[in-house]
Amino acid sequence: MAVRSAPEKLAAESEQAERTVHPTSAPLAGFSGTRRVPPPVNEPIKSYAPKSPERAELKSRLKEMANERIDIPIIIGGKDVHSGATATAVMPHDHKHVLADWHKASPSHVHEAIEAARKARVEWSNWAWEDRAAVFLRAAELLATTWRQTLNASTMLGQSKTAFQAEIDAACELIDFWRFNPAYGQELYDEQPLSNNTMWNQLDYRPLEGFVYAVTPFNFTSIGGNLPTAPALMGNTVIWKPASTAMLSAYYIMRLLEEAGLPPGVINFVPGDAAEISNILLSHRELAGVHFTGSTGVFNSMWKTIGSNMSQYATYPRIVGETGGKDFIIAHPSADRQALAVAIARGGFEYQGQKCSAASRVYIPRSMWTDVRDRVVSMMEDMRIGDPTDFRNFMGAVIDEKSHKKIGDYLDDAKRNATIISGGAEKGDKGYFIKPTLVEAKDPGYRLLCEEIFGPVVTAYVYDDDKWAETLEIIDKTSPYALTGAVFANDRAAVREAMMALRNAAGNFYVNDKPTGAVVGQQPFGGARASGTNDKAGSKLNLVRWISARSIKETFSPPRDYKYPFMGEE
Repeated sequence: MAVRSAPEKLAAESEQAERTVHPTSAPLAGFSGTRRVPPPVNEPIKSYAPKSPERAELKSRLKEMANERIDIPIIIGGKDVHSGATATAVMPHDHKHVLADWHKASPSHVHEAIEAARKARVEWSNWAWEDRAAVFLRAAELLATTWRQTLNASTMLGQSKTAFQAEIDAACELIDFWRFNPAYGQELYDEQPLSNNTMWNQLDYRPLEGFVYAVTPFNFTSIGGNLPTAPALMGNTVIWKPASTAMLSAYYIMRLLEEAGLPPGVINFVPGDAAEISNILLSHRELAGVHFTGSTGVFNSMWKTIGSNMSQYATYPRIVGETGGKDFIIAHPSADRQALAVAIARGGFEYQGQKCSAASRVYIPRSMWTDVRDRVVSMMEDMRIGDPTDFRNFMGAVIDEKSHKKIGDYLDDAKRNATIISGGAEKGDKGYFIKPTLVEAKDPGYRLLCEEIFGPVVTAYVYDDDKWAETLEIIDKTSPYALTGAVFANDRAAVREAMMALRNAAGNFYVNDKPTGAVVGQQPFGGARASGTNDKAGSKLNLVRWISARSIKETFSPPRDYKYPFMGEE
């Protein structure tokens, strides 16, 4: 056998190391004991009241970022890639103000991302799960401290959220996702089958075989952070296509994760043309799952594409989606009128009605309509609209010109076929502003009571007080969606009746509260029907979708004779 020189030996060992799973992919050598993640707690919401330290910090960061124009690359395998084909990220409330230039991925970049995910999976999927969890637990703490105002400011400037709306989304909810998901993951891994003295039965919670495609929306920065990281926590590698209208906050999430220690290639940041990217990824043999939040139409199209390609995949892809909503509030004659009015105002107009859960249709008994209407209108007229960096404003702008025009078209229809009580569209010359709008419709089948608008428009249907049961049936059958809904009643029997009649009409149901504001660990979020697969983001139910369990039976003393006792002679 030839004797190698020292340099040759080192080179051979280095080459072998590159082909071998890194030692850290196995549980810690010599580690004894079962590691437990810290008990999760919901991140407290900061007030941003005048003279508070967080207000001063956020104001300062907003000023800095508004004066920047950054370059956002594609990030594949941990490397920045500049395609040269760029688009701009602008302020919706001042759409001539450019915040960033972002690079669009070409088909070749998408294929590079697939390869990067494949390479990263070899090690990442074999890490001890606690080490994967540590990355996201650290990300949560970074976001709670040094990164908090960067994510908040990028969300306010790029998505036109107020300070409070940014705080509950970009900071608190995303922190909660990154704290609670590891705890739910631990619960899942702890679930093991029965064994006895003759055998040891185990479940091996494997990540999916292939890559996960994460598609995130503009309206929640926290969803942008959760959809790629929930599958990654469970050992998967991900290709992430963020919304073009939320590019600034998405980019900073990616940089935060890198600082938290996320290895290269585990999540690949691939912005660009949605159809072009999806055409490649949804037809690829190694597609293992889709984690999606967006429109029902797009999700239906993706599902159809996956269905037509089933014979090509190495495994059946997991399809998880949260889509549209036409969320309702139903008031009983016993309802608290002021609480109801506040729920309509907050639930319908916070963040310009651009929440999947936003109150969009309300059903009010005739006996209280005039009073409740006037209370809501009084609040609407008091709401300031404008640049969210002015903390006196309750609302900012809708996300882009397309959305502004779509909502305006609905309001033009309402002028002809319903009654606009208050509000309406504004010109979009500087910012895409729309006033909070209350519409009254006489026909329960009118389109503004059926179709998703995704803007600050609430449509009311006034019903006769003695038509309570019939109105519940109308609500259940009017819309194809089933995301959120609320009932207001002081009569407990009425609450029970509504809960049963509307059991399948909402995945998140609220009693005497607005239908928005789900909190991780408290109200797992998701709906069914045309609102998605109801896999409940921020819960163990969601994490189950990103693993493929293997049953292992180890027999301590296997039999040595093929014969069974019943075969013996009489």
